[in-house]
Amino acid sequence: MAKVRMGMIGGGEGAFIGAVHRIAAALDGDIELVCGAFASDPERSARSGAALQLPAERVYADYPGMLSAEAALPEAERMQFVSIVTPNHLHYPVAEAALRAGFHVLCDKPATYDLAQAVALRKLLRETGLCYGLTHTYAGYPLVKEARARIAAGELGAIRKVVVEYPQGWLAEREEDTDNKQAAWRLDPSRAGPSGCMGDIGVHAAHLAEYVSGLHISELCADLTTFVDGRELDDDGGMLLRFANGARGLLWASQVCVGEENALAIRVYGERGGLEWRQQEPNTLWLKWNDRPTQMLRTGAGYLGDAASQRTRTPMGHPEGYLEAFANLYRDFARQVRVHAGAEPGDAARENCPGIEAAIRGMAFIELAVAASASDTKWHAFEHATDADS
Repeated sequence: MAKVRMGMIGGGEGAFIGAVHRIAAALDGDIELVCGAFASDPERSARSGAALQLPAERVYADYPGMLSAEAALPEAERMQFVSIVTPNHLHYPVAEAALRAGFHVLCDKPATYDLAQAVALRKLLRETGLCYGLTHTYAGYPLVKEARARIAAGELGAIRKVVVEYPQGWLAEREEDTDNKQAAWRLDPSRAGPSGCMGDIGVHAAHLAEYVSGLHISELCADLTTFVDGRELDDDGGMLLRFANGARGLLWASQVCVGEENALAIRVYGERGGLEWRQQEPNTLWLKWNDRPTQMLRTGAGYLGDAASQRTRTPMGHPEGYLEAFANLYRDFARQVRVHAGAEPGDAARENCPGIEAAIRGMAFIELAVAASASDTKWHAFEHATDADS
């Protein structure tokens, strides 16, 4: 079957996440990078394209020019979807332009600069009928799929407690004053949006809590902090959560925990059992019981369910990690594009890759966390946008 043709906007030299996206897209041989506008500086975009061995005529100075030129190519040559790996403030204008030009969109998180843009994006997706995916990477791990499936099957009983954490240490000092461009834009409210830490990694933790548990957050109580002097955005935060079924939760995220890397972890407890998964040891899932020994499940084992097994590439004992999880999202999205084009049977709207509803809930979470932290009121209702767009 022909490869799905991808274009990329952003992700040029000096942007680590662009390389991650390209590796993930290429891993299974389903997707081919055919074009890109890799930087706001045309010369940097040209250098990036040349380094990737793309034809010069398919490397563009800006994204409007890229979308226009690609749309004018024969259908069998033009890109089919665009991968957006820019700073947050460009996510919506690029996605909007791509959808209006007739291209599917896969976007880095968070989906947009604010919630209003995410709601507008959903309206546009309904109008165009095109595919949209959001790279909440951790939903792609095989054992995250396994944890979600076992909870959905009722193995733990009714869920009572969800605990999720995401500590990092890389912003414990003023990295934004160095030549670290990743720190610079993530801590600039004009480019990152209303939150630093919660917008960057807290939203991953919130998505993981809802994705694994199968529950929606209904209320939260938040305390965000900026520890490093001179910063405009939060670099640490914690919150209490209430879920729609009555379960309670804890979420904390920090980018000033010295010595921590990407220590995302989740624990979920039900009436009959609990489970635990940690991103830094992603090939192990622990199941916990009061009436029998704790069980260790491993990636690649024959006892795992279909969702996990279908996203595992190597036999047991060969570690799979971040790049493979990212690649699972790309593979799932490529299939959605094929289904949409009629090249493969199925339902293009299925939720294997997080989509627009996850995007809206993520933006609602970020904005509510900021508002709740600034308020003297304890509990704040998680009122994400309804099905009726304004």
